[in-house]
Order: sequence, then C-alpha cells, then structure tokens
Amino acid sequence: MVFRRGLIAAILIFFGLYGFTQQNLLPLHSFYKDHLFANKLSSPYNEGSFLPANEADYDLISAINDSAPQYYDVTLILFQKHLFEIRGKDWYITMSPAADLSRGRDIGDTNSNAPGLFQNTRGVHVEGDLFKNFSFSTSFYENQGQFANYQSSYFIGVGEGYPQADSTYGQQNAVIPGGARTKPFKDGGFDYAYAMGYFVYAPLKNLRIAAGNNMQFIGDGHRSLLLSDNSYGSPYFRVDWKMHPKFNFSYYRTKHLNLLRRPLTTYVEAYYQHKAYSVNYFTYKPNEKLNVSLFEGAVWSRGDSITDKAVNPMFFSPVPFIGGLAVKDKATVSSMLGVNIGWQLSKSHRTYAQVAMNDFDGSKLGFQAGYRGYNFFGLNDFMLQIEYNHVPSGMYETGNRTLNYTHYNLPLAHAKGSGFHEIIARSNYEFKRIYADLSVIYFTLKDYNARSHLAIYEDFERINGNVIYGHLELGYRFNRKMNLTAYVSGTYRSTTAEDVLPSALVNIGLRTGLLNHYTDF
Repeated sequence: MVFRRGLIAAILIFFGLYGFTQQNLLPLHSFYKDHLFANKLSSPYNEGSFLPANEADYDLISAINDSAPQYYDVTLILFQKHLFEIRGKDWYITMSPAADLSRGRDIGDTNSNAPGLFQNTRGVHVEGDLFKNFSFSTSFYENQGQFANYQSSYFIGVGEGYPQADSTYGQQNAVIPGGARTKPFKDGGFDYAYAMGYFVYAPLKNLRIAAGNNMQFIGDGHRSLLLSDNSYGSPYFRVDWKMHPKFNFSYYRTKHLNLLRRPLTTYVEAYYQHKAYSVNYFTYKPNEKLNVSLFEGAVWSRGDSITDKAVNPMFFSPVPFIGGLAVKDKATVSSMLGVNIGWQLSKSHRTYAQVAMNDFDGSKLGFQAGYRGYNFFGLNDFMLQIEYNHVPSGMYETGNRTLNYTHYNLPLAHAKGSGFHEIIARSNYEFKRIYADLSVIYFTLKDYNARSHLAIYEDFERINGNVIYGHLELGYRFNRKMNLTAYVSGTYRSTTAEDVLPSALVNIGLRTGLLNHYTDF
C-alpha cells in the first residue's frame, strides 16, 4: 500500500513538473478550420497544418466563443459553455451531448414510394485537462440514417468484402465516410456506431506525445491530397516536436484495415486484412506568415489475405523519404510523397498549395492550389474560399492493391478518390448567431471509378463526365464550443458520368458539428 501511494504521488508530480497550458485538440469540422485560418489572434496560425491543431499553439476557442453577458444559467450553458463543467485545483472536466438530428426529402426522386431522408445521431463528448500538461477527450456516437440515392450507392459500393467460392469478394455492410461500417436498418437505411478519443501529454515545453483513434488532416484547404479526415479513426501514436522556432517535426504511426474478410478463421467473424501506416512530416517556417512542409506517408504490408507478418523495421524510421528508398520491394511498402505550403499574405488573405506524388512515380502527380479571404466589405466572419484540385487516375492505387492509399475501404486523402479535376467555391457569413454557408463544386472526371481504390483485383470500368454539386445551409448557431446549430439546407447534385437521376435534397435539423462527414462528391 505504501509503495502504491508513493508511485501515485510520483506520477502526479511528474505530470505537473513541466506543464505550461492545456493540450486539447481543436475539432476538425470545417467551421473550426475556417476560423483557424481567419487570423483571429495577434498572429496567424503557422504551424504546418498537420491538424487537429493544439490549443496550446493556437487558443482558437477563447477567441471565437460568445462573450456576451448572460443572466441565466440556462442561457449561459446554451450559448457559451458545455452542459457540465467541473473544475478543481489542477483539473477541468467538461461533458456535453452530441447529436445530429435531421429530416429531409429528395424532391428530385420521382418515386412516390421513396422513403424520407433522416439522420438520427445521439452521443456524448467529454474533454478534460489534468495538471495543465495532460489533456484527453472521448466521444461516442450511435447512429441510424437514410440517405440520398447517390450517397447510399457509394456507401454500399465500398462495403466490406467477404470471400466467395470463386476467389472473388462479395460486398456486404456499407461504410460511412467519417463514420463506420454499418448493418441494415429498416428499408434501405443504415445502423452504425463509433467511438473516438485521444490523450495529449507535454513532458517538455516543445514536445507533445499523443495517442488515440481520432482522425487527422493535413493542409489549409477544404480537401487534402496528402491525408484527410474522410476515412475512419484508427489507433495511433504521434509525437510533435518543435525543434527550433523555425522547424517542426511530426511523427505519426498507426494501423489501417482493408475491410476484406480473411477466408480462413477459427473465430465467429474472420479478421480483416491489416496494414501499417506511417507519416514523417517536417515543417520549415522562415517567418510567422509562411510555412513549407515535406510529407512522407507510407503504407506497409502486414501480410496477405491468409497470413500475418511483422512490419518492416524501416516503418519506425523518423527520417523522411528513407523508408521508400531503402526498401525496394513494392510488395512491402508504397509511399506517398508531398509538399504542403501555407502563406498568410495579409491579415485577411491566405493562399495555400499541395503537391502529391505516388511512390516516386512522376506520372501519378496531383496538386492543389487555393485561396481563403476574410472580412470582405468590412463584414466580420465573412469568408470566401476558392480551391482547385487535380488528381490523376490511379493516383492512390498501387500494383499490390492491398497497399492502396486507403483505410476502412475509404480514401485516405481526397474524398472523391482519384481521376478528376475539381473546382470548389465556398463562402460563409455569420451575424449575431445567424449564419449562411454556401458551397459549389464542379468535377470533371477522367478515367474514374468510385471503387478503384479498393484492395480487390477486378477490372474496373473507368468513366468520364462531370459532376455539379451545390449546397446552401441557413441556420442559427447557439454555441461555438460545440458548434451547436439549428439549420435548414438544400443540396443539388447531378452528373453526366453515371446513369443516376439528379438529387435535390431539402433538410431541417439540429446538430453539434465537431466532425466532418463528406457527401460533397
């Protein structure tokens, strides 16, 4: 007993020695990303954009949270706080419900028996700070939903694969981007649940260690060609080291899955194929407005459809680009290389760019160029974003398809996969909690297939054409800490590339927007 008490005391002292501030991570939802790059503090965010950003680097929530006087506890909680906030001498715990409740209709669906659209998400979100240099977060979501035809068709098309007698795979159980694999719900609906969380510990002022299964995003844009939150959270270990005021380094290691069931098993459900994923990310900041980052993301073999094997030791190397060059066996590793650039031109104008290359193959070269502008016409919280993305066909595919740049049967980078040009125009404005959010996206598809990134060997029909997508949302934002909004929205999508009728969606709902669930493809 004495030893246990001594050990606990030593741990508490250790956690309290080097702390300097809370270590919570900012949510990845577009609302927070739009504000992160809006230069809300005395200097712009300029840490290399390997998100989620840490509040110790950029205390965004305090800058954007409503500070108007409140005279009732209920309005204080509704507009400014979490539902429960408990504070002690060296700790602070918060808890709030998380929800996405909506009803809608596809008025473009002429089938009189077409079911209504709905999302029914209930969850809880908990965050905490302990001893100033240790923070954690955990959340859980239970979901049922009925989606538009184009969305459901995609979700089902990337469902988990079961081995058949003829050595092919049959698809079952759809997968929701940013969500999870599903089981059927009523007539054409989906039932799914997922949980995520993390802890961040700062033993030294310029060093942070994190672990969890929350999603990551690299870049300043609406999309990322390197790593995005489109897929699904996976167990990871991450170290962020500020080596020098001008140099940052991030080391990220995780385990990914191909949702293909193995043919031989002694368990009730066969295991999936798994693989390892590594990121080395080096950022140079010549001044407080410009950052240039080198990216190496590598997918490593952990076996095949039957057997497991240990990951190659080069998986653990922190030196960028060494792994892909040192290991010549393309059945062992596939590398994604890239550059990310962010430049704050002035207080209200920011440009950004990315270049991505698959496995040192110059024929598989994608790039992004974008602009964010704020406070046009003297209006605070008015944003305009223009972005262009080019991703050639097969960009995220490899000869060994089990090493495709995917996790959970979903693209790790751009939500559309590969084989397109894309132009994005986004704008949003908020005035006294009332907001409008508009996005228009145009795709030109070139040798495209929505399933080509899957780790299965089959002949994919490549298609050409275009897609137009528009979305307008009007709403009232109650609380910026949880991004709690009541909204009505309209969405239109049409395509010449598939035999699919246009979708014209109308929705009304209540949502806590902490995560992105991309359906703008």
